[in-house]
Amino acid sequence: MSKFKQQGFSRTFKNARKGMRIVLKSEVNIRVHICVALGVMALAFLLGFSINKICILLLTIAFVIVTEMVNSAVEFSLDAVFHNKYSKMVGMAKDIAAGAVMFASVIAVIIGVLLFGSAILDLL
Repeated sequence: MSKFKQQGFSRTFKNARKGMRIVLKSEVNIRVHICVALGVMALAFLLGFSINKICILLLTIAFVIVTEMVNSAVEFSLDAVFHNKYSKMVGMAKDIAAGAVMFASVIAVIIGVLLFGSAILDLL
């Protein structure tokens, strides 16, 4: 068995926290997504969103942040394997991963408009 499979349960969480710190330090877009998410959640609480709407928002936020993290992992991995050399295939893979983030973000905006639109119109 390899040394990686013997790391234990608590070590797994330590590595996951390390991954979160790495992505927060190295990726501006993650920090932007998190700031927007905090603002969205604050507004949702101010508008008195139901638990169902809060859950939808949390899942949507997670969808965007997870895709951004996977995109970062793909980029780091490909850069490491190909030593930052240009390759059309590497470029295509990175573009696809970035497209996934864009898709998740567009869907998140649509969900936000649907959830917040009626609540904001009710205030007016």
